[in-house]
Amino acid sequence: MLLLAGLVSADDQDLLEQARAITHKYLLADTHIDVPYRIHGAWVDVTGPAPDGQFDYPRAVQGGLNLPFISIYTPAELEATGGGFQLANELIDTVEAIIGRAPDRFMMVSSTADAQRAMEQGKIGLALGMENGSPIEGKLENLRHFAARGIRYITLAHSLSNHLSDSSFDTARPNGGLSEFGREVVREMNRLGVMVDVSHLSDEAFYDVLEVTQAPVIASHSSARHFIPGFERNMNDDMIRALAANGGVIQINFGSSFITPEANEYLVRIRAERQAYLDANGFAAGGPEEEAWVAEFRAENEVPFASLSQVTDHFDHIIELVGADHVGIGSDFDGVGDSLPIGLKDVSDYPSLVAEFLRRGYSEEDIAKILGGNLLRAWKAVEAQAAAG
Repeated sequence: MLLLAGLVSADDQDLLEQARAITHKYLLADTHIDVPYRIHGAWVDVTGPAPDGQFDYPRAVQGGLNLPFISIYTPAELEATGGGFQLANELIDTVEAIIGRAPDRFMMVSSTADAQRAMEQGKIGLALGMENGSPIEGKLENLRHFAARGIRYITLAHSLSNHLSDSSFDTARPNGGLSEFGREVVREMNRLGVMVDVSHLSDEAFYDVLEVTQAPVIASHSSARHFIPGFERNMNDDMIRALAANGGVIQINFGSSFITPEANEYLVRIRAERQAYLDANGFAAGGPEEEAWVAEFRAENEVPFASLSQVTDHFDHIIELVGADHVGIGSDFDGVGDSLPIGLKDVSDYPSLVAEFLRRGYSEEDIAKILGGNLLRAWKAVEAQAAAG
């Protein structure tokens, strides 16, 4: 339900005010926001209003966001062509430049202590998560390099299987889960205090990670497969139970295609028909012909946006399975385009989600866990494992 002044009841307005107070009282972490890649090709200054995207400083403050994990995303295709290491470093430079332009608003966060310090200072702490392990390029020294630059989680694969892990989106599964080097990388991540992120991995790779890791793992931006059977990108109930037994956390992705079967089917259809159109006409991907085709398709086929209630159903389901200690927020803002649910369109909208939690009877204690407490606990356990050697 979209909560806008003048369009909802007084009771809803009261809930929204309570929700705003809660989001500004507790640490609010979102483990997947794709700002760097968004502005890499079309630069904007997110230290001020930048309304063409879903993240900027004013809206983050409005939403109560303290700890966004900024995604250092490299396209899966670079595994074959090269350039991932270079691009990843450029994107880290971008985050450092954001902080350099507004050190009174942002600070780099590379530990749980930093996260707490940023909140105490009234700054937004920018943590770094690497989406796609391809930039490691088969070298543990590259992993150590990225850890030294502040990377605090790595999603081992993305849309294609790579030299570390098989991908849930790729029908080719050359590793049968994790590769041997991928296993070595997981062990080294444990040693370095870098969280292992299982979003995007095949089911086999997920269980391989749990077999190898000595520390909790996270799913930085995944939702519950229960609602979209067969969609391997989300996690099934057995995987969620295994993640909880590991001490880990599943961070719910807000993208409509992760939330409802109707939106998922729409995404599958538009991708298939778009590719068929490009192939039939010999057009290159990313060109004006593709842009025009997509615009026409969407004009003729309304996007089936998920609702705020349907997003909250995913939280309900996971809490029913494993309790409130193993779920959090991994929105995928700036990463899922315009497919976001009604009422969760950008980083100012977290209070709307919290209002729905309150409407469903969630306690303030459990809401605080979901907003950031669970993620912080898992991260502290990763730090403790690294300190113990």
